[in-house]
Amino acid sequence: MGRAYSVRAASIQKTGAAKGKIYTTFFKEIYLAAKKGSPDPDSNISLKRIIEKARKNQVPNDIISRAIDKAKGVNADEYQEVIYEGFGPGASTFIIKCLTDNVNRTVGYIRAAFNKVNKSLGVTNSVAYNYDYLAVISFKSDKEEEIFEAILNEGIDLVDFESENGEITISAKPADINKIKNVLESIIPNIEYTYDEIGYFAKDEIILTGEDLEHFERLYNLLDEIDDVAAIYHNIKRD
Repeated sequence: MGRAYSVRAASIQKTGAAKGKIYTTFFKEIYLAAKKGSPDPDSNISLKRIIEKARKNQVPNDIISRAIDKAKGVNADEYQEVIYEGFGPGASTFIIKCLTDNVNRTVGYIRAAFNKVNKSLGVTNSVAYNYDYLAVISFKSDKEEEIFEAILNEGIDLVDFESENGEITISAKPADINKIKNVLESIIPNIEYTYDEIGYFAKDEIILTGEDLEHFERLYNLLDEIDDVAAIYHNIKRD
C-alpha cells in the first residue's frame, strides 16, 4: 500500500506528563467535541470516542461530566483549537496543537519558548506542508485479511495498512476514523487500541546529535510545560 507512517509518542498523553495536564487536555478536548455537536455522547460519535479515550487514560468521571456541563453553559469561557508551526534546532520542525481560552496568552508562551533556544515560529504552512494530517490506530489481531476486506467493503480508502508481529496499524483520513472503528468493533468486540492518534506525522524524519539535540530537547520540554499545549508534533527520529 502507501508509505508506512511511524507510530511514535507524539501527543501530550504519551509523554509521561503529569496527570493534571492529561486531565486538563482531555477536559478541553471533551468540551470542544460537546460544543461543536451534541453534548450527548449517544448522538455525538466524536464526543463518544474522546470520552472512551479519556477513560482509557484514567481520566475521572467527574472531569468528563464537568467538561460536558461546561459545553452546555451560556457565557462560559470559550476554548478553541489553535495550531502553531515553528523551526527548531538543526533542521527540526514543530507543529504545536493548543487548546486555549486566550490566544494572546498562548502565543506569547509559545514564542517565548522558541526565543529561549534562539529559534522562531513560522507562518501558516511554513512547516505543515512537510507533514501529513492522519488518523493512526494500532491494535493486536491476527484477522488482518478479514479486517482489510471489511474496511474496503465500506468504501473506505486507507492511506496505509500494516500487520507485523500480531499488531495491525491503520493510517487513514481523520474523517474516516469513526467508520473504521465501527468496522473493527464489529469484528473484535472490546478491542483495545494500543495507539490512537489524530495528528500530524512528518513525511521524513531526521536525526539530531550533539548541541542541536540538546537544544531540541530543551525546546520540547519548554513547550510541554505550557498548560495550553495539547500535543507536540516534530520531525525528529527518536528511539
